[in-house]
Amino acid sequence: MIAIGSDHGGYELKCAVIKHLESKGLEVKDFGCYSKDSVNYPDIAAAVCPAVTKGEADFGILICGTGIGISIAANKHKGIRAALCSDAYSAEKTKQHNNANVICMGGRVLGEDLAISILEAYMNAEFEGGRHQARIDLITDIENK
Repeated sequence: MIAIGSDHGGYELKCAVIKHLESKGLEVKDFGCYSKDSVNYPDIAAAVCPAVTKGEADFGILICGTGIGISIAANKHKGIRAALCSDAYSAEKTKQHNNANVICMGGRVLGEDLAISILEAYMNAEFEGGRHQARIDLITDIENK
């Protein structure tokens, strides 16, 4: 299952992403928001992130206007490695090198086609482990202090 959420600034892109994922036969759980009415992005991150850390979701997708605020909020949750991506190369590398478990995007800065290509690059990549795992372990040590 893929956990997804957005604030009002990312609502339209979130709907397009859900449609794309479901057309591929993937299970998606929408954690809100459900309209263009203003909501607080930290609340959306707080709904999606536990689904990821508890293993209920394979990964999370978070979208706000720029992707910045929601990625900052997501990274405050223990066990989350959220990456704001605006290109497919970064999305691929954040999975390969950082094993990011949440991908963040900006609904007001990305077009639908670009967002889908970013998401596909992320989903098609695999974590490489090795020296990258050692670095993730260092990040986890910082998080646990």
